[in-house]
Amino acid sequence: MDRNDDDRLAGRLTGDQPKADKDSLVMRLLYLILIWVMLSLSQTILTLVTVVQFIVMLLNGGDRNQRLADFGTDLGIWIAKAARYQSGASEVKPWPWTDLD
Repeated sequence: MDRNDDDRLAGRLTGDQPKADKDSLVMRLLYLILIWVMLSLSQTILTLVTVVQFIVMLLNGGDRNQRLADFGTDLGIWIAKAARYQSGASEVKPWPWTDLD
């Protein structure tokens, strides 16, 4: 990751959040449950990507698949945004309710 990517990543994870309307507690609970299911699925996907990337690196003499690496970065950003919403640190819901960064 070059310096510019590090700055963008830091901004996504800890920077100012876009304005979002505060949901009622009942709606927030429904979103929390749905995002919890999506987070569980994302952990399975991350495990699969990890195994596939390791096999690719094993077969290519340590060279990684850039598309898998980029997907892993995007997935990590989504997980971070979901965790911020789940923990109450942000009112911004992750994709599919907002743009995928």
